[in-house]
Amino acid sequence: MPESTDIFLSVVIPSYNEADRISKTLQSISNYLTGKHFSYEVLVVDDGSTDNTMEVAREYLKDLSGLRVLSNGKNRGKGYSVRHGMLEARGEYRLFMDADNSVDISHFDAFLPEIQKGFDVAIGSIEIGGTSVKEGAGFHRRVLRSVSKLPIRMLIPGIRDTQRGFKLFRGNAAEIIFSHQTIDRFGFDMELLVIARRQKLAVKELPV
Repeated sequence: MPESTDIFLSVVIPSYNEADRISKTLQSISNYLTGKHFSYEVLVVDDGSTDNTMEVAREYLKDLSGLRVLSNGKNRGKGYSVRHGMLEARGEYRLFMDADNSVDISHFDAFLPEIQKGFDVAIGSIEIGGTSVKEGAGFHRRVLRSVSKLPIRMLIPGIRDTQRGFKLFRGNAAEIIFSHQTIDRFGFDMELLVIARRQKLAVKELPV
C-alpha cells in the first residue's frame, strides 16, 4: 500500500508494446497537466512488452513531473496492469486511460465535477449523447460487439458502455474496487463495475 500523499490526480496508463504510440500520449498528457494548478503523478505500467515501450516512456522522466514507469515483469494482462497501477497510485482521484490516447485526457475536465458532486466512479461511453470517439474496428467486429452488449447490460443494468479505456475513480473507491478485482485480462472492465455496484458505489456514465 503506497504512503498517503497530497497528490490530487493519478493517471494510470496500462501499456503493452506501445513504443510507437506512448510518446505522443505522454506528450499530450504533459501539455494538459502542465497548465493545471494541482499536484499529479503519471504511472505507465508496462505489461511485459517485447519492444522498447519502457525506454520510450522513461525519456519523459525529466519533462513530465511525477512520472513513474512500473513493470509487471512479464505479460499479465491489461486488467492486472490497471490494478497494479491503481493500487500503487496515491492520488485523491485516479484515472486510467489507454496508451493510444483514444480518449484524450482533456475529458478529465468534464469528469471531475461529476465525481465532486458525489459519484465514486465516472466512466467514458460512446453509447450516450455527445460522444466523439470513432471506432476503427471492421464491420464483423462491430456486429459481434453489438450482440455482446445485451448480456452486459443485463449484468450491469443502467450501464451502456463498459469498454472505454477512460475511467475515473475517487481514491477510496479505487482502493475498494481494485482490492477486490480478480480478472487480469478480458472482462476486467465489467468486473470493476459489478464490484462497484455490489459495494454500493455510485457510477456515472459520461460521453466521450
